[in-house]
Amino acid sequence: MNSDSDLSIAGDILAVQHLLRPAPEHPATVAEFAGLARSIAADRAQWEHLVEYDASSRWYHRLRTGPGYEVWLLSWVPGQGSGLHDHGRSCGVLTVLDGELTERTERAQRSLGAGAQRVFAPGYVHEVVNDSLEPAVSLHVYYPGLTEMPMHSAQCSPTAQDIVPA
Repeated sequence: MNSDSDLSIAGDILAVQHLLRPAPEHPATVAEFAGLARSIAADRAQWEHLVEYDASSRWYHRLRTGPGYEVWLLSWVPGQGSGLHDHGRSCGVLTVLDGELTERTERAQRSLGAGAQRVFAPGYVHEVVNDSLEPAVSLHVYYPGLTEMPMHSAQCSPTAQDIVPA
């Protein structure tokens, strides 16, 4: 056989496990954490039955933990917000599962619909609010696990030219 490649595979390549790279048991990169959030979002049976809505305070539930990371499920009734805060030394991935949330920073405001993701570094200051008339649900992955959430007193008030579309 004379072709562009002299390599041909005979039989079932999946039967040669020692040649395949094993799938990671836990995420280790930003892309893998974002992928974890997307896979949880896609599997509604994993989280939908857990969601509760509380008009008096934000509802949250720790959905999963792994080596050094946590996954949280949050619900937001209309008008509820996080207040201006950061996540200490933790990085994070925020994924909107249902509804719409608004993220405000000192310089911008973003509307985040279902499926939208935001990745942030330690010390990133923002506020998340449900400005819509419908409830919303979001998923948050923190690495390392969330140990602090310092609140900030300055209000975010972006000017019109600073507003960034989703």
